[in-house]
Amino acid sequence: MANTYVNNILHIVFHVKTKCTPIVENDLDHVHRYIGGIVKSLGGVLIEVGGMPDHVHLLAALPKTMALADFVRTIKASSSRWIKDLHPYYGAFSWQDGYGAFSVSASVVPRVIQYIRNQREHHKVRTFRDEYKSFLQASGIEFDERYL
Repeated sequence: MANTYVNNILHIVFHVKTKCTPIVENDLDHVHRYIGGIVKSLGGVLIEVGGMPDHVHLLAALPKTMALADFVRTIKASSSRWIKDLHPYYGAFSWQDGYGAFSVSASVVPRVIQYIRNQREHHKVRTFRDEYKSFLQASGIEFDERYL
């Protein structure tokens, strides 16, 4: 086959460090746009980005030339450095080491976009921990509760 065709759509979720300063509401849109710029600069396709002050949801097509771990590590490292420069308030800001990445079929992309856009509503009734556990369970991923 002469060409490479790839459609690796992923729902990626990562959280601020437990004892870290959350992102201020007024800065969320700026942070999300910056993350979108990182995705684009890496050759990925941003489909949706959103979240809450303590975590990010990212729906993106992974670049065909990059490993998932490198993609997420670059997004987290670059955005963390940028956030620290926003204001002295973020001097100790950091993302947690881990992340969740869940493959998404093209047929459910619209549903995942709506899910990301409705984070405020979801978190009125569901904690991040419960949300994350449901992703892991739905994907058949074994996990240890102590490390969530």
